[in-house]
Amino acid sequence: MDAITGAWQWLATAANWAGERGVWHRLGEHLWLSGLCLLLSCLIALPVALWLGHLGKGGALAINVSNVGRAVPTFAVLVLLTLSPLGKHGDWPTVIALVLFAVPPLLTNVYLGIREADRDVVEAARGMGMSGPQLLRRVEIPLAYPLIMTGLRSAAVQVVSTTTLAALAGGGGLGRIITAGFGNYDTAQVVAGAVLVALLALAVEGVLVLLDRAFNPMRGRRRGPGKKGPALVRPRPETSQPT
Repeated sequence: MDAITGAWQWLATAANWAGERGVWHRLGEHLWLSGLCLLLSCLIALPVALWLGHLGKGGALAINVSNVGRAVPTFAVLVLLTLSPLGKHGDWPTVIALVLFAVPPLLTNVYLGIREADRDVVEAARGMGMSGPQLLRRVEIPLAYPLIMTGLRSAAVQVVSTTTLAALAGGGGLGRIITAGFGNYDTAQVVAGAVLVALLALAVEGVLVLLDRAFNPMRGRRRGPGKKGPALVRPRPETSQPT
């Protein structure tokens, strides 16, 4: 209880929020670094997963290769990259380590989402004359949207939480509050930093859930009898010609 009370007092002290070592500055560094890593991960994983999922070939190999990154501790990768020549180039060791960490959940969820799209709906859209890009954009991606967003949320929360390790490589972010607490033998500051990271991860999860609900392309579409909204794909019924 003493640590919790001390953490609350640390957070309630205005001086701990101001300046280059304050919470607001560290929060900005954390968000910038996390956002950059997540953006790079999406640019790498999404095109590959969408393409492989649409073709239905090579996905298992890509997923297995990407999942190898999960078996390697992110901290170990960060240390090795920091000790390499890349360590002289600012936050790049942290960025590379976090991108390798975030790609697997994105790649896996997007690929599975595309492959598990309702094949009857896909074939109906193909029968209507849709091209490959149209089929992917108008049918497969909307049907895969829940799994795509699940992968994005998982990757975002993992990146936000793991960006704390950047402080161990001399980077910025909320992790610097924790490492400074360890350096000063200040348990209250360590706990306060951990609380801030946890709250930020929860906030990111909450924002992505709201965005998921707001931009879901299947929202309001008909999914069964009695529900309103147009169907995603509606094949033209066959009509008999009078003889």
